[in-house]
Amino acid sequence: MAQYFEVHPENPQHRLLKQAIALLDKGGIVAVPTDSSYALVCHLDDKAAVDKLRAIRGVDDKHHLTLLCRDLSELASYARVDNRQFRLLKAATPGAYTFILEASKEVPRRVSHPKRLTIGLRVPVHHVLQELLALYGSALLATTLIAKGDTEPLNDASDIRDRFEHQIAAVLDAGACAREPTTVVDLTGEEPELIRLGGGDPALLGL
Repeated sequence: MAQYFEVHPENPQHRLLKQAIALLDKGGIVAVPTDSSYALVCHLDDKAAVDKLRAIRGVDDKHHLTLLCRDLSELASYARVDNRQFRLLKAATPGAYTFILEASKEVPRRVSHPKRLTIGLRVPVHHVLQELLALYGSALLATTLIAKGDTEPLNDASDIRDRFEHQIAAVLDAGACAREPTTVVDLTGEEPELIRLGGGDPALLGL
C-alpha cells in the first residue's frame, strides 16, 4: 500500500522527503506535485522502475519521459547544449517548460527516444519538488500522472492514493497543483519549435 506524506507546500518537512527518497532508492514510484500537475517519478538508472513507470501510464518507449532537474547546470549534464540553446534555457528556467534536447551519454538509451535519442528536460518551480531534488542530489525521471483511459492529469493527492495505492510506493501531498501542462519546446532543430502551449510563456523564447 502506498505511503502518504502530507508536506507543507512552502516549508516541506525534510524527514518526510527523505522517507520518499528512501522508497525511490528501493525502486519505488512516487507521486509528486509539480508546477503543472502531479507527476510520477522514479530513479533514472533503475530499469525495473522505469518499466513500471511506463506500465502505470500505459505508454511505450516512444513516449518522451522527462528528467526533472534542480537547475540549469544539472540539466546541462544530461543533454548536449550549445550556446544558443543555453541562452534560451537560461531565459526560461526555472519555469513551466519542458525542453526536448539531444540526450547526453549520462542518459541511459532505454529512457531516451529510441530513434531520435532525445529526452525531455525541465527545471520546475514548485518548492516541494525543488527541495526533494536538492535532497536527492540528482535528476528524477518523470511522467505526468494521467491514469489509463483519462485525458486530464490527476490533481488530488488522496484520489491518487486511492487509485494507485497498489502500484506506487508513496504520494507526496502538498495540496492541489495548477493543473496546466508545461509548454513543450523542441530545441534540437535550427530554430526552437513550439510543440505544446502550456503554462510557460513562449514569448520568453521568441516564439
